[in-house]
Amino acid sequence: MAKNSDNRTKNFLRGLWKWTKRIFLWLFIFQLFYIILLKWVNPPITVTQLVSWVSGHGLKRDYVRSSSISPNAKLAVIAAEDQLFPDHSGFDWKSIKKAMKYNEKKPGRIRGASTISQQVAKNVFLWQGRSWLRKGLEVYFTFMIELIWGKKRILEMYLNVAEMGEGVFGIEMAANKYFNKPAKNLTRQEAAMIAACLPNPKRYTVKPLSAYVSSRSQFVMRQMNNLQTDPDIQKLIGLSPP
Repeated sequence: MAKNSDNRTKNFLRGLWKWTKRIFLWLFIFQLFYIILLKWVNPPITVTQLVSWVSGHGLKRDYVRSSSISPNAKLAVIAAEDQLFPDHSGFDWKSIKKAMKYNEKKPGRIRGASTISQQVAKNVFLWQGRSWLRKGLEVYFTFMIELIWGKKRILEMYLNVAEMGEGVFGIEMAANKYFNKPAKNLTRQEAAMIAACLPNPKRYTVKPLSAYVSSRSQFVMRQMNNLQTDPDIQKLIGLSPP
């Protein structure tokens, strides 16, 4: 009887392991197919967008192609969020090390160092939060989109899925809501104001204009002036040399 019981247990565990491997294999194939698909197709919805809608914050968005986005908007988000975006492979290791040292000294005030690529990985495939599981998955998806999509598609996706106000996702909807114009017609100042709200768009508002956005947008514009002569950035955003 004991042998029969042991055999049943072993058979059950073998079967469980077999099905577990199959499930993980199919999950891997599905996510790989989804990553490749999103190189050309916009995501139907993201976890962040779904949470915003379910929690009552709303969901307003309008995906547009890169050609319908002003170079000013592209330059502004690079200046505000990730000035080394054209040069790194998904991670800004110097900024990450600085942030880790800062967080060790001041654990109550967490400072992030996420690149635009990391933010896209989080916003498109994952959820908001600071768990080690999410950060580990973020590393994986960041590597994959850098490998499969390339910088231009990553920047285009960022400008379409980033939250730019309470329930407002993407540069096209933000441009319409705040300035009554499409994203392709945004001026440098308008683009800088939208980019300035990105650290916390629910708190740092464009309309009404918060003190933070008013101040930071001036910094963003100065950085835009400094970056606009970089050939790699000019090529990435479609900006003609001055």
